[in-house]
Amino acid sequence: MNMILTSPEFKDGATLDSSYQADRDNVSPALAWDNVPAGTKSFAVAMHDPDAPTGGAGWWHWLAFGIPAEARSLPRNAGEASGSLMPAGVVQLFNDRGTRGYMGCLPPVGDPAHRYIFTVYALSAELPEIPADARTSMAGFIINAHCLGKASLTAYYARHTE
Repeated sequence: MNMILTSPEFKDGATLDSSYQADRDNVSPALAWDNVPAGTKSFAVAMHDPDAPTGGAGWWHWLAFGIPAEARSLPRNAGEASGSLMPAGVVQLFNDRGTRGYMGCLPPVGDPAHRYIFTVYALSAELPEIPADARTSMAGFIINAHCLGKASLTAYYARHTE
């Protein structure tokens, strides 16, 4: 059975409201997952915008790892920079803006809605060997090397005004 990722705040394919916007409330949504693969030692969570105008790399808004194997959810705003709402020991890497934790949606004004893909990864290691200053692409490579299963939710967001 495949892993399942849900949020009590939006459904897969929904349009996000402005509370998730980086220059407004900038809060990460509550997330919950189920059908975890046997042998899972920890989880990682990420948010990626593949539609960002970066020449193909997209934009990494959030990447956290070291979430304990017994965890099945994260509360709203768990991705805030201090990590105070995360379980002990979780590491939040720098996002592509250069800040730790969650960076909300911030597509260019006038762009069509961007896709924001939230993914939870079930990992075969408690804390993969990822340096705290690693770039998201390096961390993603290591996370995928330890991945036992994953699940994603996609939401959309467009900014119409500054």
